[in-house]
Amino acid sequence: MRILLVEDDALLGDGIRAGLKLAHYAVDWVRDGAAARLALLDHAYQACVLDLGLPERDGLSVLKELREQGQQLPVLILTARDTSADKIAGLDAGADDYLTKPFDLPELQARLRALIRRAGGAAAPTLAHAGVVLDPASKQVTRDGQPLTLSAREYALLHDLLRHKTHIRTRSQLEESLYAWGEETGSNTVEVYIHNLRRKLGSDFIRTIRGLGYRLGDTS
Repeated sequence: MRILLVEDDALLGDGIRAGLKLAHYAVDWVRDGAAARLALLDHAYQACVLDLGLPERDGLSVLKELREQGQQLPVLILTARDTSADKIAGLDAGADDYLTKPFDLPELQARLRALIRRAGGAAAPTLAHAGVVLDPASKQVTRDGQPLTLSAREYALLHDLLRHKTHIRTRSQLEESLYAWGEETGSNTVEVYIHNLRRKLGSDFIRTIRGLGYRLGDTS
């Protein structure tokens, strides 16, 4: 899953990005409001972690414009502004959650999981299909109750397909979800990970829809 991180503090931003990458997120990090606006226009994200006190453009104005455009991207405000008035302003501007600094990284990760889960219309904390269960909190995957070992990219690809289990996902959509800026993408990278997942989950678990992309196989 691809996350936009908007944080102008270099040390804090680097730590958040590293922590989210360890949790199998692809993270694009920008340090001012103008860059955040451009990133949101040009890329598809599963969530945004947004500071408020930003150079160039305040985070609140970035959020307001995003909502005025009708975008429903989950946004978690992460800021040192901790008064009730600040929280009310952020939530009324369209934020889905509000977390104040200092904070614990595991709590940030848990809040992101909840936002992404709700945005996808899922109430259960796990994702499941045809005997395969993925737990975003523990990062564990099982098949018929038996644990599976997946690489970080295999896990991320499976997570994407499970979140969109009724939809066809194009190659470009999968690449957009898997890779952050500056990460090299091979010409057949998605195909390689699809092959690896089929080997571990069964050849019928992921279907190729010729000329369109991939989707999960039927459960019958």
